[in-house]
Amino acid sequence: MSAGLWLDELHGSLADPALGSMNFLNEVAGRFPGAVSLAAGRPADHTHDVEALHSHLRTYCAHLRDARGYDEREVARELFQYGRTKGVVHELIAAGLRVDENIDADPESVVVTVGCQEALLLTLRALRRDAADVLLAASPMYVGVIGAAALVDLPVVPVPEGPDGLDPGDLRDAVRAARDRGLRPRACYLVPDFANPSGTTLPVEVRKELLALADDEDFLVLEDNPYGLFPLGEERLPTVKSLDDRRRVVYLASLAKSCFPGARVGFAVADQVVRDRRTGARRLFADELAKLKSMATVNTSPIAQALVAGRLLEHGGSLLAGTAADRAAYRRNLRLLLDGLARRFPAGGGHGVSWNSPGGGFFVVVTVPFVADDAALERSARAHGVLWTPMSHFYPAGGGERQLRLSCSAVGPDGIEDGLDRLAAFITTSTERGVG
Repeated sequence: MSAGLWLDELHGSLADPALGSMNFLNEVAGRFPGAVSLAAGRPADHTHDVEALHSHLRTYCAHLRDARGYDEREVARELFQYGRTKGVVHELIAAGLRVDENIDADPESVVVTVGCQEALLLTLRALRRDAADVLLAASPMYVGVIGAAALVDLPVVPVPEGPDGLDPGDLRDAVRAARDRGLRPRACYLVPDFANPSGTTLPVEVRKELLALADDEDFLVLEDNPYGLFPLGEERLPTVKSLDDRRRVVYLASLAKSCFPGARVGFAVADQVVRDRRTGARRLFADELAKLKSMATVNTSPIAQALVAGRLLEHGGSLLAGTAADRAAYRRNLRLLLDGLARRFPAGGGHGVSWNSPGGGFFVVVTVPFVADDAALERSARAHGVLWTPMSHFYPAGGGERQLRLSCSAVGPDGIEDGLDRLAAFITTSTERGVG
């Protein structure tokens, strides 16, 4: 008799639908390779150049020699050995944050991670002490935070977004309601700039109100900022972390969108002071996250760190300068997507289709007059050759059943036009039949 396992005898997170969402969407894309994908939130491929990887590596090695005085043996050790758990490019990241985001971070408060997902997972693992702890999160929310919280047994309390993102009054009510139930809200997770999936952006005054609320109610803010470099216009709002003078914000970021996702490099800025009640010792929260990381991934690949650091150095240490071409392409794509929807579904047309108009980023949410679930996505891929993402994946407590998310980052102008033609045909057919 062959060995087997029962699902109910494994960790409970494996039964959580959130953990299957990404696999399902990837599986659908794999089965319909000819479909135009308006689902993928990854960067465009057209800027990738294998030779550039060699250039980035050479640039970083030159930096080690010139700025740090390393000899060839020390350069080789930096690349080939494990490296410090908190990362080897933390000083460059901290310098870049000062230039690009006006965030004055101690380099020792930076933990370089295997993608932003590890930064998120380590932070949630550290904050989850016992069964009373909960995470608040703007809803709809990134699938990755739902899954990461499930992995560490941290319940998520959704706080509904409005057109301008999270409302501090609603968040205050959610915090107090959780405490009335004997729960302990540890943090609130949000993407303030062009959120995934909703595309919403928090106004500056709301960011300040959020910080004041976090201080009054004693919880942390987990600010995830993968899209802040890509506004539709020229203005960029200050990050919540740059407004934070009480160390309430743990800043989470990824270099996937600003450099390239294949390196799998992200980071956390965790400058909160952790006090030991027994000894009186004081350490940075980043040091506590590093303890967890040492038992999870040991360290982040020094070669991967070298590649993204080399690209950063080639643009004067600024991700903003290094993404100028990407920013122009994403602005063009978002305008094409919004204009294309308006042409195909004109105002007053009685089609029952509407959408939001994000101020940047990759995503647009479309509301349709039928259920846009996984089964509808399969029909869309099979009959019309276009992929999108059901918004219901982003609502852990239910919602978004008649909405879909479109992404414009991974396709060019022709792909957007072709994809919208196919999407319009799918929506028209589904509306006429009354099914998704």
